[in-house]
Amino acid sequence: MNSVPDISVKIGRLSLQNPVIAASGTFGYGLEFTPFLDLDRLGGFATKGLSLRPRLGNPVPRVIETDSGMLNAIGLENVGLEKFKNEKIPLLEKYKTCLICNFFGDTVEEYREMAGALSLLERVDALEMNISCPNVEAGGVQFSSSPEVVAKVVGAVRQATEKFLIVKLSPNVTDITEIARAAEAAGADAVSLINTVIGMVMNVKTRQPYLANKTGGLSGPAIKPIALHMVHQTAKAVSIPVIGMGGIKSAEDALEFLLAGARAIQVGTANFVDPAATIKIIDGLMEWCVRHGIQNLDELKPGN
Repeated sequence: MNSVPDISVKIGRLSLQNPVIAASGTFGYGLEFTPFLDLDRLGGFATKGLSLRPRLGNPVPRVIETDSGMLNAIGLENVGLEKFKNEKIPLLEKYKTCLICNFFGDTVEEYREMAGALSLLERVDALEMNISCPNVEAGGVQFSSSPEVVAKVVGAVRQATEKFLIVKLSPNVTDITEIARAAEAAGADAVSLINTVIGMVMNVKTRQPYLANKTGGLSGPAIKPIALHMVHQTAKAVSIPVIGMGGIKSAEDALEFLLAGARAIQVGTANFVDPAATIKIIDGLMEWCVRHGIQNLDELKPGN
């Protein structure tokens, strides 16, 4: 009779009871999903991206379903730092799952200020900085656009916090491994990838782009092959842990990312299809390990 597999993972100094994390922007502040699952069964979850001040996001329409995925231009709508601290954190205190605060800024100083403020919250286990945002001080060029810019903003955040720091990488770059190495050199404890892929849908009735923002971020199963490739590349390029995401909807999908070199995975768009998708993936991983005689996820041998 097989013993129960140990599917806990270590991501640097961060310990998770399993490798399944609910991805930022698809899981609210965690509280919205409590009618559907037990948060404490998750490896962790990442909050909606937080900013210094509340944001209403982009005008509608800002979401549309696509073949094997969805396109969104929500515009990083969120309640802002103060409301998160005063209204969300107290309700999250009773949960023990790993709480990752995703955050962003319009300037390097805003990133630094957000990191410093979130670091004062004892309940927060890790920070995930979204660098797929325009730098208003540099004419709107994304922070993820070049290794030099990435090094500057990650370095500033590293000075402002001792929390475990994850840098979330954009696929919309020439060479994601250069960006990952820059984040690592500037002090990142881990990288997570990939964020959404830029896309567009045309409305043939209006003869205009469907989204009010014209373009949006493509997510879901359609981007999984792209994500797997970039995770595989990045895992070989850096020595810090890699957290993989992009189109994961099943335990088999998660295993592909772990075999590609990821230490943990994030589940995003699947949460909209099935609010309990993360739990089903955790159960599926356990079942797969039992079926294949795997006692510990470290026994999985990533591909070359």
